[in-house]
Amino acid sequence: MSKVTPATRALTAAGVAFTVHAYDYDPDAESIGLQAASALGEDPARVLKTLMALVDGKPVCVIVPSDQEVSMKKLAAAVGGKSAQMMKPPEAERVTGYKVGGISPFGQRKQVGTVIEQSALAHDLVYLNGGQRGLQVRLKPTDVRDVAKAVVADVLA
Repeated sequence: MSKVTPATRALTAAGVAFTVHAYDYDPDAESIGLQAASALGEDPARVLKTLMALVDGKPVCVIVPSDQEVSMKKLAAAVGGKSAQMMKPPEAERVTGYKVGGISPFGQRKQVGTVIEQSALAHDLVYLNGGQRGLQVRLKPTDVRDVAKAVVADVLA
């Protein structure tokens, strides 16, 4: 497994301190984020999942703790939209350039608006996808916010 991905290159280019953590990815897991947290021996609240949604038909990246769900109404409101829905996996892969299960908010094919759940900022360090299945990066949540140019909002269901 390569530990250099578009995501890790984007973090390096941004001058962000991060560490890379590989784990055994289970493609059959009911929840990829919870499986990653378990494999890493981490609290699911510190292992963030990257989801792709459409708000008023436009792609939006949303970052939330792996043990939580997104409120589509709150997500739409966070970016000044009226309605939101989850993006279908093939479309998410096309927009981001990553495979589902390996989507990172960093180094996507095209920069899209990003929202990070405000509770994620309460941790010293968080994990999120490093750009391929079975690869997580650990960094400060404020760095996630800054590099992804993310709006901070309460988007939990």
